[in-house]
Amino acid sequence: MPDRKKEIDKAKEEAVAENPGRRKFLGVTATVGALGMTGATGAGLMLGGSGKAEARSRGNGGNDIHVAPGELDEYYGFWSGGHSGEVRVYGVPSMREIMRIPVFNHCSASGWGMTDESKRIMGDSHRFTNGDAHHPHVSYTDGSHDGRYLFINDKANTRVARIRLDVFKTDKMVTVPNAQAIHGLRLQKAPKTGYVFANGEYIIPQPNDGRDLNDPEKYWTLWSAIDAESMEVKWQVMVDGNLDNMDADYTGKYAAATCYNSEKAITLAGKMRAERDWVVVFNIERIEAAVRNGNFRTIGDSDVPVVDGRKGSEVTRYIPVPKNPHGLNTSTDGKYFIAAGKLSPTVTMIQIDKLDDLFAGNLSDERDVVAAEPELGLGPLHTTFDGRGNAYTTLFLDSQVVKWNMDRAVRNYNGEDVDYIIQKLDVHYQPGHNHATLAESKDADGKWLFSLNKFSKDRFLPVGPLHAENDQMIDISGDEMKLVHDTPTFAEPHDAVIIRRDQITTSQIWRRDDPYFAETIEMAKKDGVNVDRDNKIIRDGNKVRVYMTSIAPNFGITEFKVKQGDEVTVVVTNLDRIEDLSHGFCLVDHGVSMEVSPQQTASITFKADKPGVFWYYCNWFCHALHMEMGGRMLVEKA
Repeated sequence: MPDRKKEIDKAKEEAVAENPGRRKFLGVTATVGALGMTGATGAGLMLGGSGKAEARSRGNGGNDIHVAPGELDEYYGFWSGGHSGEVRVYGVPSMREIMRIPVFNHCSASGWGMTDESKRIMGDSHRFTNGDAHHPHVSYTDGSHDGRYLFINDKANTRVARIRLDVFKTDKMVTVPNAQAIHGLRLQKAPKTGYVFANGEYIIPQPNDGRDLNDPEKYWTLWSAIDAESMEVKWQVMVDGNLDNMDADYTGKYAAATCYNSEKAITLAGKMRAERDWVVVFNIERIEAAVRNGNFRTIGDSDVPVVDGRKGSEVTRYIPVPKNPHGLNTSTDGKYFIAAGKLSPTVTMIQIDKLDDLFAGNLSDERDVVAAEPELGLGPLHTTFDGRGNAYTTLFLDSQVVKWNMDRAVRNYNGEDVDYIIQKLDVHYQPGHNHATLAESKDADGKWLFSLNKFSKDRFLPVGPLHAENDQMIDISGDEMKLVHDTPTFAEPHDAVIIRRDQITTSQIWRRDDPYFAETIEMAKKDGVNVDRDNKIIRDGNKVRVYMTSIAPNFGITEFKVKQGDEVTVVVTNLDRIEDLSHGFCLVDHGVSMEVSPQQTASITFKADKPGVFWYYCNWFCHALHMEMGGRMLVEKA
């Protein structure tokens, strides 16, 4: 037994001495495993590959990630919910999940997708019960987050939604015409968020009405600008290739998007033929002028102006970059668009202050705007920033985050013998997006970074074939990155945005004149009902509208009668004014459930399709007599 221990200790010492990367680390793990190492000891070795165990509770300079009971986090973190279609809200740095905001999904808890209010917001796309939420972004004023709105896209069903951050509720949604699969999404940063920019990813015939099915040469995609207030698509730009990710500058003048299929191929092999694809740069002022001057067309049934932005257009420029580029991020100093190569080990730094000359024709080649093209590692995908001149890029194939200095990268590109890579940190495993605190604004503070990893494998308790993903929190406040926390997440969250808590002002109870439920109150007025006090039943042929108030622990109506086959609308107004005193309305055996928070009016419509007695109850705990809060719907046979 002592000899076996010496062998194990020797293997551990060799692993530390080699300072292994992920590939070496996995090899060492296998070697030690062959010596009979226990699972507990193996877990300890894993920590050695990605940060010391003590860094789990404290980062650089003793920054504590623990937020004690009764204390508040410093930041709000908004995570996309991936295939769940929702947005998840975390406190940072505690990584306590605070809320889930339903957006493109249907939610049993809140009634989103069931209530009349949510159906009106979702529009015709309400028929889809799935979503694929990718890129959450918070609105801006002069390059700083103003905490008014959060916007997010749905790749699955070509939608963009807006969330009001005073109430943390989705309040508008638009299905983008003429495009298929909204992927990249970014906001105009200055002077304020006037536009929400949306990439159509897949090339399709225009119009996509059954013609040109098998002629990819006639396939195109569109880049769209959505009015941030009205959530109407204002104009679109037709471009070459599949648009992937994008970002906007800090002047309000330019936006740029990566393209990964300049070949216009429809097969995997075809999409990788070219050694270079491109970044498409959009000139917002020129596009707006084209629309004003009538230099556009419309497509199919849509009346949205479509400007031609294909290669050679006056409104776009195509900058060749290697290869199948993916992420595109604007440095927080406003100097660069940084495009990650994905199938190249490089990222391309596009100098934004040279774009005026590019569009004016003062440069001999589109590549003249490239300030540097540093080689970082295998599979670069996304880049974030610390506000101190350093960038952090995820390396998907290397399973690492690389910290590098932008100024040094430019100097190296210009011939200086200077090393721009500062540190590489192993993450677990295959990172996609990363995001640092405030790093989508000019206020990046360089405290915390999150690596959103696509695989977790051995990091958490096994739960069957479908594994959680792993979002790892890294302290970047000092000279070295320190891994401090693993956070299991579900359904592939793609991206995140983190802002200070003081940048959001929330409402703890609803305003009675809130536009969110104004249409429901207007319906009540037409029925002669004051929802603030009346409990009434309105019968209109086979349509029945039941208006009731709720004050803990009572519904204003505890019994109503309808006929089999009637369409029933129940409207509930929560008259309680106490923060956190939400009610619910749940009707048994009818798939009817909704949240009704303090001072909110909510409604839900359903068919009473079978006779009998059906109880309804408050399904959000509200009072010591919560279990007694209920009533009956009596359904007479037709």
